[in-house]
Amino acid sequence: MTNIAELLKAKTETEVLEFKEAKFNYDTDKLGRYFSALSNEANLNGGDRAYLLFGVKNDNTIVGTSIADKEINNFKHEVSLHTSPTLSFVDVERHEVDGKSVLCFVIPAAPRGMPIAWKDHYYGREGESLGGLDLS
Repeated sequence: MTNIAELLKAKTETEVLEFKEAKFNYDTDKLGRYFSALSNEANLNGGDRAYLLFGVKNDNTIVGTSIADKEINNFKHEVSLHTSPTLSFVDVERHEVDGKSVLCFVIPAAPRGMPIAWKDHYYGREGESLGGLDLS
């Protein structure tokens, strides 16, 4: 189980940590782009995983999420269908923080020398920003 308290100590997002408010739902295509970027950045940073937290605002305020397990299963399915090479979450954990639900999507690092694409596009990050992955 991920130490959510340690992740929440970060005062800002990084190449391998992203916060999303996502109180009630989240766009699957955006999730896929972040999956690609975070997976690729975990590899480039020499790590084995990255984290996407739902129910947390960009300023690290806990707002909670009500996204149901059915929607989580849909996210898992869509990610496995549209990533290349095929990859999915290591785990999706539900934590209670300050009486609110926070989802922690644990994303595996891309395999060495093999970036992860979402719908045939490779994504990366520059600090807190999402963009194309420089393959040169």
